[in-house]
Amino acid sequence: MFKKKEKEIDITKTEMPRHVAIIMDGNGRWAKKKGMIRSFGHQSAIKSVRDSIEFCQDMKIPYLTLYAFSSENWNRPTFEVNALMSLLVNTIKKETKTLIEKGVRIKVIGNITKLPKDVYNELESLIRITENLQNGTLILALSYGAKEEIIEATKKIALDFASNKITEDQINEDLFSSYLYTKDIPDVDLLIRTSGECRISNFLLWQIAYSELYFTDVLWPDFNKGDFLEAIKYYATRERRFGKTSEQLKVK
Repeated sequence: MFKKKEKEIDITKTEMPRHVAIIMDGNGRWAKKKGMIRSFGHQSAIKSVRDSIEFCQDMKIPYLTLYAFSSENWNRPTFEVNALMSLLVNTIKKETKTLIEKGVRIKVIGNITKLPKDVYNELESLIRITENLQNGTLILALSYGAKEEIIEATKKIALDFASNKITEDQINEDLFSSYLYTKDIPDVDLLIRTSGECRISNFLLWQIAYSELYFTDVLWPDFNKGDFLEAIKYYATRERRFGKTSEQLKVK
């Protein structure tokens, strides 16, 4: 586990991450523990989403990305996928007013052309009516896979190179990033995964190159503001060197 017990952190003096991404894991196991079907876990997890959005606003964290549905999740049983899609539509409709009141802008990353038409339309509407809000950005990763994202970016760069829109000398990290779904979003500072699993699961592979990784045993439906605070306290203990030495960071 990439976490450890540290001395008490004064959160008021902590530099907050600009971008937190969460792999929301454990809904099915949470439901199973309660003798319920997996979809009950997904439904119960909405409160954790609300808590996370509110926490980011309270702590002035401007970007929050939630891994809601991966490209691999299409391989799950059809009834579960259908239940998830139905829940997504209903949640969007129910939460739109609150998101607008809170001033939260919505973005979506992933191959959303694969989504059912009603889901796609609701997302497009939500993106459009929140696009000018400025109190925070919630990014939903839907039908998302990092390998697919990187491959698609590479194809687009190859096409632009072949049509002389870019030159070989222009191809660098910044240009590559501009071809990704997240082109207008800063890289992830803190990645959280719930449920005790310690893997990345094809999530934002390019964008987490220098992220701090925090894994917690808490199942996603139980994840609350207190658990989020523990992740921030862990983040505060990390020395972010980005390839430099500690001594270099101390030089003004």
